[in-house]
Amino acid sequence: MNTRKNSGGAATTPVKRQGATKRAAASGSASERRDHLVKLAAELFARKGFQATTVREIAEEAGILSGSLYHHFDSKETIVDEVLSTFLDDLIGRYRAALEQDGEPRTVLSEMVRIGFSTLEPHRAAITVMQNDWNYLRSLPGDRFDYLVKAEEEVERMWVEQIKRGQALGQFRGDVDPKLTYRMIRDTIWVAVRWFRPGGRLNTAGLADHYVTVLFDGLATGERTSQKA
Repeated sequence: MNTRKNSGGAATTPVKRQGATKRAAASGSASERRDHLVKLAAELFARKGFQATTVREIAEEAGILSGSLYHHFDSKETIVDEVLSTFLDDLIGRYRAALEQDGEPRTVLSEMVRIGFSTLEPHRAAITVMQNDWNYLRSLPGDRFDYLVKAEEEVERMWVEQIKRGQALGQFRGDVDPKLTYRMIRDTIWVAVRWFRPGGRLNTAGLADHYVTVLFDGLATGERTSQKA
């Protein structure tokens, strides 16, 4: 913190001006209001679809006039952009942290499975929008949503590299296709958002544990009966 000296040479701490305090409080309130609007809009996008949801409906859900919404966002696209980028930033950041641990491939993939399932509750709306409106958002003019493809490619690379690493170490079967395997895992996790309900028999951690067991230990007992690919 900056200090200044008085005429006697003693250091004093500058006093905050009342106007600055009010501006900071107002800024905090505006930020909270914006976050609230994003959450309301995300739920509408998930329930009705991005294309079918209007700015007026978002404003009505928030109890404000449509014009007031434009004080926070310049378009409906800006809102969904924030919904999706927040989810992807969280997901990819946690995947990167798991990879940085440099553990055994099975340990890393197990953690990545758990990370994926753990997003089903906090990012339920964003995951639903990704599934339902991906193609439409990618078809919009300009490059605004190009990051969706870049994020998808980065996530796929993370998973595929770990699967290949496990194959190279002899920990995973060598007769399975890494990319296909990843896509089957990915779809299992994300499609779960359609049927998973919080408060059920299993929470997301229990769901992840069950899936990890099936993924690595299989379903059948005894000798392997599947044909080599």
